[in-house]
Amino acid sequence: MKNFLKLTNFELNRFSKIYITLIGLTLVMQTIGMILLSSSYMSDVEEQLAMGNSMEWITINLGTFSFSSLTRTFWFGGPIIIAIVTLLIYVFFIWYRDWFGKNTFIYRLLMIPTARINLFFAKASTIFLMVLGLISLQLVFILLENELLKILVSDAFREDQSLKQIIFNFDYMGVLYPNSIIQFFINYGIGFMAVFVTFTGILFERCYRLKGILFGILFAGVSLLIFISPILLQVTILNEFFYPIEIFILMAITGLVVISGSIWMSHYLLNKKIRV
Repeated sequence: MKNFLKLTNFELNRFSKIYITLIGLTLVMQTIGMILLSSSYMSDVEEQLAMGNSMEWITINLGTFSFSSLTRTFWFGGPIIIAIVTLLIYVFFIWYRDWFGKNTFIYRLLMIPTARINLFFAKASTIFLMVLGLISLQLVFILLENELLKILVSDAFREDQSLKQIIFNFDYMGVLYPNSIIQFFINYGIGFMAVFVTFTGILFERCYRLKGILFGILFAGVSLLIFISPILLQVTILNEFFYPIEIFILMAITGLVVISGSIWMSHYLLNKKIRV
């Protein structure tokens, strides 16, 4: 456990500069977007007031300003997309950097006096912790930006929204912030499973090179078939035999099978087949 924690801390530190940059980019872009959009809206309001239009006429014709006015723009969604793409790339980079960086650092990692599977778990934990960290900070940013909105836009022209309303008015925020603990485990469990399978595919490529790419793709395909096999059975052979809760339980089981198989295969490759 001690070596696993050290490896995880090491991996987190290696990504810290990029991670801090993503956090800063998100906060800066969303704050600038809020300032620009709210200032533009209030300028239009002041222009209409100067023309003698009533506040009621303005709210009917210009509409009220809410946090959704920001979430519908690239100012808000852009940095989130950038962060997601960066983390997706890092799922591969976290391994390949060790092979193609200076002095082939993978030699030193594999020679650490600990079970090699700890390296696998440390890298997977790093990805998971970074994802949870970013989505947690985004909640904090939303609260801060919502307070900024209250300062910039007058009460009469502002539609206040709760954190829950902000999240579920934005299309893919519902995926990042599930509305139940069960949905949380479903969403992030599938994501974590995908990371494990991808890591195993990378190890296949590192062990067998060109043939390993094919092995990795086949492994991912088989993993997907195993995971969705309850649904395939439901819509083909068994013809709506299972209840929805039974489908959920079966897919939870097949998900655990895929994760276990990925860990076992990665353990085998790291100990028996890895090439540096």
